[in-house]
Amino acid sequence: MSTFILVSGPFTDGRVWSEVAERLRESGAGAHPVTPSRQPGADLETHVEDVIRLIDLLRQRAPREELVLVGHGYGIHPVLGAADRRAERIARIVHLDAGMPQDGDAALALVPDPSAHELLSAQGDSGPLPPPAPAQWERWGSTEGLSAHQLDLLSRLAAPQPRRTLTQPLRLTGAAAAVPSSGILCTAGGTTLELVEALVRTGPPQFRKLADPRVGFFELATGHWPMLSCPDELAGVLIRAAAGEGRRLTVPEGEPPFLGSFLLDVPQRPRVRIGRVDLHLPEPGDAGGPRPAVLFVHGGPVPADLVPAPRDTPFYLGYARLAASLGAVGAVVEHRLHGVTDYAQAADDVTEALEILRADPRVDARRIGLWIFSGAGPLAADWLGAPPPWLRCLALTYPILAPLPGWGAVGPRFRPVDALRADGAAPPPLVLTRAGLETPLIAATVARFTAAARETKAPLEVVDVPNGRHGFELHGPTDESREAVSRAVRTVVARLDGAGVSP
Repeated sequence: MSTFILVSGPFTDGRVWSEVAERLRESGAGAHPVTPSRQPGADLETHVEDVIRLIDLLRQRAPREELVLVGHGYGIHPVLGAADRRAERIARIVHLDAGMPQDGDAALALVPDPSAHELLSAQGDSGPLPPPAPAQWERWGSTEGLSAHQLDLLSRLAAPQPRRTLTQPLRLTGAAAAVPSSGILCTAGGTTLELVEALVRTGPPQFRKLADPRVGFFELATGHWPMLSCPDELAGVLIRAAAGEGRRLTVPEGEPPFLGSFLLDVPQRPRVRIGRVDLHLPEPGDAGGPRPAVLFVHGGPVPADLVPAPRDTPFYLGYARLAASLGAVGAVVEHRLHGVTDYAQAADDVTEALEILRADPRVDARRIGLWIFSGAGPLAADWLGAPPPWLRCLALTYPILAPLPGWGAVGPRFRPVDALRADGAAPPPLVLTRAGLETPLIAATVARFTAAARETKAPLEVVDVPNGRHGFELHGPTDESREAVSRAVRTVVARLDGAGVSP
């Protein structure tokens, strides 16, 4: 039977696990909730050491016991830090409503509510964060399933959280990569198996590791604190996870979809690389003088070391060449959206790319289109709230138009729906390519955007792909998907060919 080391989220300690620990022990398992250090100066490394000390102590007492580390929310950071240094002693790591932090990630990046980030910034370096009042726990995760009494209990048990535990980067060597793991998704917060499957199928390549046969998944229909809202169910799922049960995910065999051929046969065009921007040029005989241009902004987040980089994949080469075949300059920017904390950096990269594009003598600086894909969708907010007159069209393809669960580090600047509703200049013509079989969480953000467009009478044209999923171009191209891509590109280029305006 397994022995569980239980590490909870911010402000809480071992007492929050009382009912779960009791049920685990009743089943014959060992259960050891961790009470993290709270002394002044404590940081993430302090909490990693707390877990390591317990691992070493349990190994001394019972060398043959299988240790299962359970990290809840913030708790996954000290769990992974400890597992990295004691990998040979760990049988399994369980992510309980927790993210997948990588080396260099700070815990605050995965907090779901931006107001928590604002609270940390407002207090500067004035000491630990005070524990939430009962009505404030929603900042740190869904409180679905908790009674008023349980929220009061959370606050009574809570202690101030040393701020460096949330801001200090996690340091990992990769030593624990081979340790089996389980994910327990608390679906009231919005993260479901369906969303995870979509990320594995069409999202950034780093998610493909979730299809490893050593990784199992479970769902609990509750909020972020299942140890309080459903302790019996949680204890049962933990025992099943330790036994290696759980749903397995799969990905198609062969090369990753993003390396597959573009769904339309388009000829190569001359390509020019200027820093982070590639320009795909129309043939000289297509038209005289400077040409309109479309800047394609790849989705994300994607790893910084992804090979090939998005601008070198058949997907974005295909889109850019298609625009060039229609007489426009097709440009692709390699921006640095590597994590949910990087939207400001990526926005700067896009702005710089547009400046490079408009300064090129082959480009008509008065006729520019911006085309944003998938997880880069929040970047659209900058160009909706105060669009320059030279931005003739803003295109969006299966975009994420509001932060998803766990994207708390995405600040209020990157809210396209709010930008559309804000007072200011009218947005440019909008072309939205919408996947009919979109993941519900993403589809909900698109629905809010289209509703805002109707309310504000924004010039929105929708290209629907009724049988298309997120990333439909990469998965079994059909006549429907080919027609949708062709129509969308032709529509955008046509918007650029209108009467000239002043720069």
